[in-house]
Order: sequence, then C-alpha cells, then structure tokens
Amino acid sequence: MTMQQLRQPPPDWPGSLPEYLVNEALIRLGKEPDLDFFYQSPFAGGRMQRGGLVIDFIFVNPPDLAINVQGEYYHYEMGADIKARDLLARAMLAGDGITLIFIDEGDVYRDAVGYTRDALRYRDRSRLGGGV
Repeated sequence: MTMQQLRQPPPDWPGSLPEYLVNEALIRLGKEPDLDFFYQSPFAGGRMQRGGLVIDFIFVNPPDLAINVQGEYYHYEMGADIKARDLLARAMLAGDGITLIFIDEGDVYRDAVGYTRDALRYRDRSRLGGGV
C-alpha cells in the first residue's frame, strides 16, 4: 500500500492509522482477523498490570509471531525508557516462544503490504530491529 492508497480507518477503529493500515495489509495478505490474528491483545495483564503489555497483532496462525507498529515520535524520540520497554516486550514474548517483529510507522506509509509481508516472514526491518 502506498501513500496514494491510504485509507482512513472507520470511526470505531480503536487504534492508530498505521495500525489500521497493517491490519488492512494482513487481510490483503490472506490473514483473517479473529481467526489468524488478534488486534490489541493484552499480554501479562495488558495495561492494567505493572509490567503488562498490549501487543498490536498476535497470531494464531503462525502461533509464534507478534507484530507491533512503532510510532516514530513515541518509540524513537521519547528516550531510552521507551526503547528499553520495547526490548523488554520482545524478551517477554520470546520467553513464551513468540517472535515480536516491529514495523516502523514511516515504513507502513511507504509500503504497508511489503513491510507486513516481511514481518510475516519474521524479517524485522525496523530501526529497533536493525533495519534492512
């Protein structure tokens, strides 16, 4: 999906535009919501418990994959504490046998389907994951 193909989420979409675009890319790639993946899944208590996480996309098929969309400002410009939290999330999920792949917001806007396809192949092209 390119910038020319950006669609706005419906009014009841609970998340961000980049998350919506990844959701749409997953559907275009043949994944079915609530069957193959879940959006905004709480992990280890979610936001309600200290140390809990909310994972943007967690998969049933494949069962060992999760994707988080990284907003440029919040995840990269807010400081080391946020980066440490993101890396902790990756480690917590890895302890349960789940690989957490990050997709950067700017990459979603450039090519949501391409970066999502790479994530489904366990390829992390985010700044946090080391890039391309």
